[in-house]
This record gives sequence, C-alpha cells and structure tokens, in this order.
Amino acid sequence: MSGKKVIIGGGTGFIGQRLNKLLTAHGYNVVNVSRMPAANNVSWSTIEKSGLPAKTTAVVNCAGQQFMDFTKSWTPGFKQNVLNSRVYTTKALSQAINQSNDKPKVFVLVTGVGAYEPSDTIKYDESSPTTGTDFFSKLLVAWEKAACVNPPVRLVIIRSGAVIGRDGGMIKNMIVPFFFGMGGRLGSGKQYLPWIHIDDLTRLIQYSIENEEVKGILNGVAPQVVTNEQFTQSFAKAMSRPAFLPVPEPVLNFLLNPERAMIVTKGQYVVPKRVLEYGFKYQYDNIDDACKECAYLFGKQ
Repeated sequence: MSGKKVIIGGGTGFIGQRLNKLLTAHGYNVVNVSRMPAANNVSWSTIEKSGLPAKTTAVVNCAGQQFMDFTKSWTPGFKQNVLNSRVYTTKALSQAINQSNDKPKVFVLVTGVGAYEPSDTIKYDESSPTTGTDFFSKLLVAWEKAACVNPPVRLVIIRSGAVIGRDGGMIKNMIVPFFFGMGGRLGSGKQYLPWIHIDDLTRLIQYSIENEEVKGILNGVAPQVVTNEQFTQSFAKAMSRPAFLPVPEPVLNFLLNPERAMIVTKGQYVVPKRVLEYGFKYQYDNIDDACKECAYLFGKQ
C-alpha cells in the first residue's frame, strides 16, 4: 500500500491528526479535507467543486463538531451544527466518490455507538438494530445513510466508543480535575462505557483500508466492557489520585442539558464481535493499560 493516497475528512481533529501520523508512517500520501489551510489540506468547497484528488485509494471521514464542547450551550443552533458537520461532510465525500471516474477502493466512515439505544440490560453487537429515538441515535441514522455511494464502493462504518487518548476526547476534559484530586464517577457510575484507545481506533481504520474482506458495520470498541465507575477508578489509579467526588446526574443535566448529558449518564453494553472475527488485534484491550498510557503524560506509568 506504500505511496497510496488517502483523503481524510476532519484530518486536523483529534482522531484525524493521529490517523495522519499512522498512515504517513506507513508510506501513505495523506490529504486532509479541512477548514484549516495547510500544505496537505484541501477545503470542503474544493472537494464539492473539483471532486477527489487524482488516484485516491481510500476516503476516510472522521469530521464532526465536538458535541461535548462544554463552552458551547446546547442550543438548537449548536445541535444543528453537530448534525450538519457530520451529515454534510459525509454527503460531500459520498458525492465526490460518485463523481469520480477512478473511484477509491474503500470509504471508511467513523460514527458512534450512539446508534444503539442506551440500556442497562441489552448487549449489542454489529447485528443489533438501531432502535433508539433520542437525538444521537437519530443523528447516527442520518449520518450513516449519507455514506451511500452509487455505484457502491467498499464501505466500512466504524461505530466508535468513547476515544481514550492523551490529546483529546474525554481524557482532555477529565485530566485536570483528576490531577487535582477532584475526579469521580458521573451519575450512578453503573452505566456502561463503551471505549477504545485512540491508537486502536486509528489502527482499525488502517486495517479496514488494507483488508478487502472488511466491510459493513464494525463496533469500534475495546473487547473489555466497563462501567463509568470502573473507568473512573482505573483512571484515578493511573494518575495516582483519589476519585471520591462524584457528579450527580441532576447536576450534569443542569450543566450540559439532559439531551446531551445522556451521553455520559446513560450507556450501552457494546461488543466488537465482527472486529474480533476479522482477526484485528488490539494494542489496548483493557482499560488499565489504556489509562496508564494516557496518564504517562503527567509522569505516571
């Protein structure tokens, strides 16, 4: 695959930056689709007007407004941005693939486990239906539908769990309060927390690009299922800090809006059945190792 060209929507974000480094290290020529100008970037308007760059081998979309940005109020306008930033970018890339005479071999879309309705009892794998009626599950239906390409190319949809990594995602929001001993579980702590380390997510994307038999829905989660309480204790241990300041669900509902707060107060038991069947090997298959890698930034191992 050396020298092949990959287009990454959202290539300057948390996932996109790490994916850039991984693919570049493996000899890929990476072009980012982004609002940010840079040497290896093209704009969304350029993609819409001119289509994909010549000889594109794979297209990946991991673009999307960060909905857990606590500086943004959960207003109708912000919700629309969350929706548009995912559906619009996916449609733009789908249309660019449609219009391409020399189509890429694969289209990889990174979505989320919000496709599955929160539950304390149901165990979800990739064959489970998306039965939810909340904002996020409705978003996922529209988001994944936007990936349709006609005539089709190989499509891989990775429904990612909470992404564990030093430089972004949930760790970025947590690491300072935990460092000062002010961490704790969210809500009851009993809710399931589907998760994946950033390195495993990016490796799974590369795996999906390179293995032609991989297609359809993949649950981008670690094989170990944990609760919010278990994650909290693991991260506190990795930081060598206490974690005895829980945040009650009513407080989270007040601060974040109940519709958004459900992302952290509710959960789903999600397993990567098809990922394991394909033979993908995780680098971080348990939460303790993942948390230790993140805490290393603060001199913890």
